[in-house]
Amino acid sequence: MRVLRAGGVSLRWEPRAAAVCGVLAIVAASAAVLVVGSGEFPISPPDVVRAVAGQGDRATEFIVQTLRLPRAVTGLLAGLALGLSGAIFQGISRNPLGSPDLIGFTTGSASGALLQILVFGGGAVAITCSSVAGAVLTALAVYLVAYRRGGGVHGVRLVLIGVAAAAMLEALNSYLITRAELREGYEAAFWLTGSLSGRDWDQAVPLAIALAVLVPAALLLARPLGMGELGDDAAQALGVPVQRTRALLTVAGVGLVAAATAAAGPVPFVALAAPQVARRLTRRPGAQLLPAALTGAALLACGDLISLHLPVAVPVGVVTGVLGGVYLAWLLSTTGRKGTT
Repeated sequence: MRVLRAGGVSLRWEPRAAAVCGVLAIVAASAAVLVVGSGEFPISPPDVVRAVAGQGDRATEFIVQTLRLPRAVTGLLAGLALGLSGAIFQGISRNPLGSPDLIGFTTGSASGALLQILVFGGGAVAITCSSVAGAVLTALAVYLVAYRRGGGVHGVRLVLIGVAAAAMLEALNSYLITRAELREGYEAAFWLTGSLSGRDWDQAVPLAIALAVLVPAALLLARPLGMGELGDDAAQALGVPVQRTRALLTVAGVGLVAAATAAAGPVPFVALAAPQVARRLTRRPGAQLLPAALTGAALLACGDLISLHLPVAVPVGVVTGVLGGVYLAWLLSTTGRKGTT
């Protein structure tokens, strides 16, 4: 690690982390270009780039900019949001399993969307709002139950209560689907798999706006989050307001996962795997927020590319679920050998 100083301003510079971020950004962008070029009318990567820049022929520009680019952009932004959210919650809980997938926030977002689809019959905007509301209410309930006067919220307690909330919400979601009409049940089941099919700028633009607000806020809290991983007592001794920082990070993390789920559905395991992959690539301890975000974008873009080239068309959530299941089994086996939980 190097420290760059200019006047009274100092900046930590980690060459390996910067190189990893650059490579991840290139991988994510390359996968997105290939996604845009895939389909019944294949388009070469150079033609995709020209069409995005407005220098292609009219037909190619229509296919790229109107039909395919929104899907790729939504995938990149949703992956970035999920990776960053996963890093935040794993940092707060100091647990590699402390992902919004497992502690109920993604499931709560799905519950909100299902209620709108199956009970109230709302449209796309209403489904998006209900998805966000479901994640926020679930996070609020988990945080309040985990809170203890005088001690605040402990990371392990947050994870355990979140897992219990996820189990209850999964049961609610299953019940709602069993009571639905065939068409509505199919729509809900498809949404629950996590998919980028049919996404347009109506999903990509609100997600981009949410990230423009939440990503800088989360990155500003990266240093207090890293200090918090030393333990509450050590962080407080270093001047970190632990409970206030944890509350602000929870708000940012929930907002990120809610925005991503509203745009792409509950895509599984990206938030779980991205922070751990980023940590191993950078070889740095603690929460690696920016590398985790870029890892999430690369993982979801690559998963979408794989889903488009399989013999049978499947939602991207199925691809990430399979890959994530293998990763989770590996993670549990390695933590078991190390004697940790």
